[in-house]
Amino acid sequence: MKKIGFLSFGHWSASQHSRVRSGADALLQSIELAVAAEEAGADGAYYRVHHFAQQLASPFPLLAAAAARTSRIELGTAVIDMRYENPLYMAEDAGAADLISGGRLQLGISRGSPEQVIDGYHYFGHVPPEGMSDADMAREHTKVFLEVLKGEGFAQPNPRPMFPNPPGLLRVEPHSPGLRERIWWGAGNRATAEWTAEQGMNLMSSTLLTEDTGVPFHQLQAEQIQRFRDAWAAAGHEREPRVSVSRSIFPIVNDLDKQLFWQQRGSTDQVGFIDGGNARFGKTYAGEPDKLVAELAEDEAIAAADTLLLTVPNQLGVEYNAHVVESVLTHLAPELGWR
Repeated sequence: MKKIGFLSFGHWSASQHSRVRSGADALLQSIELAVAAEEAGADGAYYRVHHFAQQLASPFPLLAAAAARTSRIELGTAVIDMRYENPLYMAEDAGAADLISGGRLQLGISRGSPEQVIDGYHYFGHVPPEGMSDADMAREHTKVFLEVLKGEGFAQPNPRPMFPNPPGLLRVEPHSPGLRERIWWGAGNRATAEWTAEQGMNLMSSTLLTEDTGVPFHQLQAEQIQRFRDAWAAAGHEREPRVSVSRSIFPIVNDLDKQLFWQQRGSTDQVGFIDGGNARFGKTYAGEPDKLVAELAEDEAIAAADTLLLTVPNQLGVEYNAHVVESVLTHLAPELGWR
C-alpha cells in the first residue's frame, strides 16, 4: 500500500483566471485543501517553500494551523531551503508544530534551488564562510538541525536563572520525540541520494533531477532510489527508510478535466539546463483512467517508492484540487494495487 498525498507550491496571483488572489488566500486554501484531502482518504498534505515569491514561504504557522484542523493526515514540506534557516530556531518551530500535530510532521529539507533573487539567503543573514559554498552552508545548517532534534542538552545553564532549570545541560524546547526520524532530504541526483542515506534521512525525489544519463526519467529516478537504499543498508541504520516521488497526474473523468488537461496527453520527459548542468524533468500524466493505469504501471520509480506526492495546480482552487486527489484515489490507486 502506498501513501498518497498532495504537494502544493501555493502560488497566488491577481490574474482573473486565478482562484488564489492573495497570500491570505494561499494560506487559508492550503489549510482547507489539507482538510478536504483527509476527508477524501489521502495520506499527506505537503507544501513547497519559496522565498521572495508569491508562493508559500514560512511553513510552520501553516503546518500548525493545518494540524489543528486535521487528525490523521501527514503534514510536511517539499522542501525547506536550508540556506535560509537558523537551525536552532527552526528546531523550536518544528518541535512546536509537531507536538500540535501529534507527531504527524514529515519535513522535507534540502540545499535549495534557484530562487527569485540573487543569493537571497544573504538577506536572511546567512553568508557562507570563506571557502564554503552555499550548498556547504545548507548542509552545515542541516547537520546542526539534525543534532538538535535528538533532544540532548548542549547549552550551559545560567547559575542564577529566572526559572528553575532541570539538572545538566539544556536543550532547545519544545522537543518532539521521533521528529528526527521524520526528516527527509530532497535529493536532486544519485550521489546526493547516497549522502542522504548516510545521514539517516528519508529520501524525497521530485519531478526534476539535476543530471541526465539518456534514460527515461523514471528509470534514472529508480536508480537513484536503489542507490539510496543500498547506501542506507551499508550505513547500518536500524529503521526502514521512506522514499517519496512527486508526479503530476490528472485523470480525465469529466468535461472540466478534459478542458484543462486534454492537451497534456502524450506528455514526455524534458531535458534542460539548470545550475550549470543538464537536468531531466519528468512528464505529466493526463488521460482517461484506464490509459493512466497502464502508463503508471510502467513507472519504475513510483513502484520503488512508498509515498507518492501529487503536484496540484493550486490556483484552480480547493474544490478542483480536492477533485484531482479524489480522482487518483478512486480511479487509479485501487487498479494499481496502491490501496
